[in-house]
Amino acid sequence: MIEKLTELSGTLSGLLWNNLFTLFVLLGTGAYLTVRMGLIQFRGFKHSVDLIMGRYDKPTDVGEVSHFHALSTALSATVGTGNIAGVATAITLGGPGALFWMWVTAFFGMATKFTECTLSLRFREVAPNGEVAGGPMYTLLNGLNMRPLAILFATFAMIASFGIGNMVQANSVVDGLAFINPEIKEHRWLLGFIMAFMVGLVIIGGVKRIAKVASILVPFMAVIYVGAALIVLIKNFTAIPHAFGLIFNNALNVWAVGGAAVGEAIRWGVARGLFSNEAGLGSSPIAHASARTNEPVREGLVAMLEPFIDTLMICTLTGLVILVTNSYETRPDELTGAAFTAYAFNHSLGGFGSKVVGFGLMLFAFSTTIAWSYYGDRSAKFLFGEGAVLPYRIVYSILVMVGAAVPLQLVWNLADITNILMAIPNLIGLVLLAGLVRKMKNEYMDKYTET
Repeated sequence: MIEKLTELSGTLSGLLWNNLFTLFVLLGTGAYLTVRMGLIQFRGFKHSVDLIMGRYDKPTDVGEVSHFHALSTALSATVGTGNIAGVATAITLGGPGALFWMWVTAFFGMATKFTECTLSLRFREVAPNGEVAGGPMYTLLNGLNMRPLAILFATFAMIASFGIGNMVQANSVVDGLAFINPEIKEHRWLLGFIMAFMVGLVIIGGVKRIAKVASILVPFMAVIYVGAALIVLIKNFTAIPHAFGLIFNNALNVWAVGGAAVGEAIRWGVARGLFSNEAGLGSSPIAHASARTNEPVREGLVAMLEPFIDTLMICTLTGLVILVTNSYETRPDELTGAAFTAYAFNHSLGGFGSKVVGFGLMLFAFSTTIAWSYYGDRSAKFLFGEGAVLPYRIVYSILVMVGAAVPLQLVWNLADITNILMAIPNLIGLVLLAGLVRKMKNEYMDKYTET
């Protein structure tokens, strides 16, 4: 029975994700919003950096966490296995040119993130005790009076939180530690219990505790992983021009590599790019809604940095490490995903390289787990009321232990399906309310002409 469900869900997941229509809708929405928002990626970038540096923070504004903490929480969910395993998968299946199309998704995704997170602040709800609830479900409900779509989004988001945000990530922590010590796999249940306990300690405290932990974990894990990647690139700096040549040639030159190869680069680059930075899926706006600001556009500008950091920086470093070490040409066929990335780092840094990948995968997965718990509990609150939040957090913590110990292909498939189903109501809201966001953006920018 489980095998049949796994097969059927895998087929449905493939149909939803691996088709040009889905990719066109997600990428096309980003392109439309890029034009509608007047290339906000360029005009608002400097101001975005100023915001996360705390220049415009006001303790008296409505909200629960600072701009930096909100960004850290959202990044802890998006910077994850996609940056290690996703890039390797894209290059394996789509060739080096896939990295170029990941860049394209990140550029357009910046406009999508700006729009969805601005709306999340505009239509969030604030309780008398100051607790915030926001996200696409509140945008659809309060901005468009579309309760059925709001319920659909919250339902899919809550289900997805148990999959991609929880059980899959717990399993990835085990895999990450197994890179360092293969005997870890013999103690999955014990490791799962420890992880469940640690996750519970963090998430029971709500978004403020999640944000504090994320604001420590995200910079720490980024410094370790990015630092190791930069060491590899410095050691192989003479190969960097050739690597960029491979990327652009395989992405655009149909005469050199053939139309089919370029098509595969587009397909896998866009799919893995969107999966990594989650632009348009509607998850990040739930975290950004908690930001302490009375200016919704400000948080939209902060959120815009997510695809830049996640894809244009971290995913690019992973891809370049794979290419400059020539691992793309020499890898054994059985190595895919995170194991392929570990092979590339190991190729240049020895055993230390695989440990960096294993440790990075572990931290990325843990941070994703705690961030997605907040997405799920806000969805549970929207669907069932405040009384559902604590039971949700308890169940979520328990499932971390389960996820560490059981085979997860079925969970992966269900997570992929619910992720794309989250995007449908969210994208409808973005398109219908794009005019409002453009008006808000213009009014805000007129007040801050230095940007």
